[in-house]
Amino acid sequence: MSETPPIPPKAKQQQKQQSIKQQRAAERERKLEEFRKKEARRRRNRLIGIWGAVVGGLAVVALIVTTVVLTPQPPSYTPGSDGAAIEGVETFENDAGHVTGQVTYEQTPPAGGPHNAAWLNCGVYDQPVPDENAVHSLEHGAVWITYDPSLSDEDVSALRAKLPSTHVILSPFEDLPTPVVLSAWNTQLQLDDVDDERITAFIEEYWQSENVPEPGAACTGALDAPGKVS
Repeated sequence: MSETPPIPPKAKQQQKQQSIKQQRAAERERKLEEFRKKEARRRRNRLIGIWGAVVGGLAVVALIVTTVVLTPQPPSYTPGSDGAAIEGVETFENDAGHVTGQVTYEQTPPAGGPHNAAWLNCGVYDQPVPDENAVHSLEHGAVWITYDPSLSDEDVSALRAKLPSTHVILSPFEDLPTPVVLSAWNTQLQLDDVDDERITAFIEEYWQSENVPEPGAACTGALDAPGKVS
């Protein structure tokens, strides 16, 4: 039986060097693969972050748009009177003038006449307001919408939805002749239903009318009565 010839020292050295090269190449390949995986994870995380920011931004935009769309906006009315005829409107000939103390008015609620020197700041009130101050607001072109205190919250909300953003007063009033009464200077409309189309017609015709004693005067900066909601 023949013996395997011994490997020359030079060949052994070459094999050893070849093995070291292979190990180093394998280690480099391992590190390179690890680096590639880390880079892939970093790219994936960056993409997730970018798309997360995009989706978050779109969600914020959608929320803003939804809020704007769903938030009720005040109806738009045109200041000044066009002379439109509205069924049921009554007109009066009350004089203007500043007085002190309480006034006994000819209409219920008042639709003009002597009044306090301080006007009532326009807005929504959940308590009755002083007649003498509210009448001064009518003199400035405001519309005063009064309702029977027994009216439901739903009906009051329906009235609020019809209000312009300024020069309007909404308040309860005891002993009204009808559930809802709209008053402007020397003008009044009595109604039984908060959904009556004449409510918006009355506001459109008499809101900020030029036919009041003090057209264009302010409806803020004076008296806030108790019970002011907005």
